[in-house]
Amino acid sequence: MLRKPETLFVLGYMLLPLLALLSAIVGLTMILGGNKIAGIIVLVVVTQVFAFGAFFALRARKSAVLEQTERQ
Repeated sequence: MLRKPETLFVLGYMLLPLLALLSAIVGLTMILGGNKIAGIIVLVVVTQVFAFGAFFALRARKSAVLEQTERQ
C-alpha cells in the first residue's frame, strides 16, 4: 500500500505537511503559553519528523512512478 504513487502523493503533498503545520502551531502556542521546553521539543522534533516524512514520501513516490513507467 505504501508503494502506490497515489498513497504517497496524499502523504507527501497533503497529510504530512498539514501535520507539520499543525504541530508548528501547537509548538508556538505552547511557547507563548509559558510551556517553553515542551514547545521547543514539539517545534524541533515533531515538526521536523513530519516535514522529513513528507520529503521521503515524495522521493518514494518519484521512484514508484519511474518504476511504473519502466514496466510499461
